Amino acid sequence: MSFRELQKRLQQRPLKPFRVVLSSGDTYEARHPEMALLLQGGIEIAAPNAKGEPPEAAACCSLLHITAIEPIAAKNGRHSRKK
Repeated sequence: MSFRELQKRLQQRPLKPFRVVLSSGDTYEARHPEMALLLQGGIEIAAPNAKGEPPEAAACCSLLHITAIEPIAAKNGRHSRKK
């Protein structure tokens, strides 16, 4: 995964929600641009808890371990499309 590809996705407006898949099999969803922070070596993704409250921590996803980025359904039920 490249820094530029993640940067491009995060700069899209409106953001097309996506899922980051790591080599461990863990997945993290980026549904809002303010809940993702792009760093030189990866991306930090925070997600609200089940009650919709702000997160206490974020998942740090290293570029070296990101194996895929998948589109996910937006809140309106529509699926984002890969280009």
